[in-house]
Amino acid sequence: MIGRLPGLPSEPQPHCRICGATTRQAGTVHGRYSRRDYRLARCPACGYGFVLDPWLDYAAIYDERYYAGEGADPLVDYRFELEHPERSIRRYEWEGIAQLVEHLTGGRDSGRRWLDYGCGNGCLVRHLRESARADACGFDEGAIAREAEARGIPVLEAHQLPDLAGSFDVVTAIEVIEHTVDPVAELRRMGTMLRPGGLLYLTTGNAQPYADRLARWRYVIPEIHISLFEPRTLERALIEAGLRPERAALGPGFDQVLKFKVLKSLRLRRRSPLTDLLPARLVAVPAERVARLSEHPVGWAP
Repeated sequence: MIGRLPGLPSEPQPHCRICGATTRQAGTVHGRYSRRDYRLARCPACGYGFVLDPWLDYAAIYDERYYAGEGADPLVDYRFELEHPERSIRRYEWEGIAQLVEHLTGGRDSGRRWLDYGCGNGCLVRHLRESARADACGFDEGAIAREAEARGIPVLEAHQLPDLAGSFDVVTAIEVIEHTVDPVAELRRMGTMLRPGGLLYLTTGNAQPYADRLARWRYVIPEIHISLFEPRTLERALIEAGLRPERAALGPGFDQVLKFKVLKSLRLRRRSPLTDLLPARLVAVPAERVARLSEHPVGWAP
């Protein structure tokens, strides 16, 4: 969970929070967890999709049930990952992200300062530190972040961020930006943490294949996924936030990230000899053909 931000405008056809253009209605989707309907809108100019009437009771959304996979997203299991990192399938994602960033920034550097923004349970931070990949810490405001801190994972609080502005070589935001009601403001906040030339690497779903049918996209969980991005949308948002977007070849590690996502979508949570032996490339190629996640840009600090 990340910081609280003000709600969206209430006019029937609000202006896009990325480019300012007038948006259009894009259907209605039912929230399984909250048991109510939510209206979607989309900007035809930049492709930004969003929930018009988001549920902003963060304490109710990101409660203990959420972190145990019993809340709005039944596919997550943050508590199990925190307690049993070696047994979680998310280990494939942690290692994949480490390899991706090393590829983008020119190799491994144990002294690289790395902030995982919206780190949740802090397990990526722990993986980076234990594998001597980076001098890593996290930032999150959810309750599970304090549990991570109690286990020795360094997790910053909001009041500590200003003093560390401009001090990180890498900022990651893994499945974070779709939870935000004001993505440009959140990206700007991430960008201020980077040194000149630093990298912002984030992941989120690619809405472009579903541009004309957002309400039918499985990624839309309206209680929590309230901002939806096409590659051009994210590119525009990065520019508005003062960062330089680049559609870079992701290279090593990307297959591992996709392997995790496929296994998660199959409701598998725990590693096994079979999942370890499953070639990442075998599942990554067809998954990428559908999801097209590699089309999203990364961001560089000027």
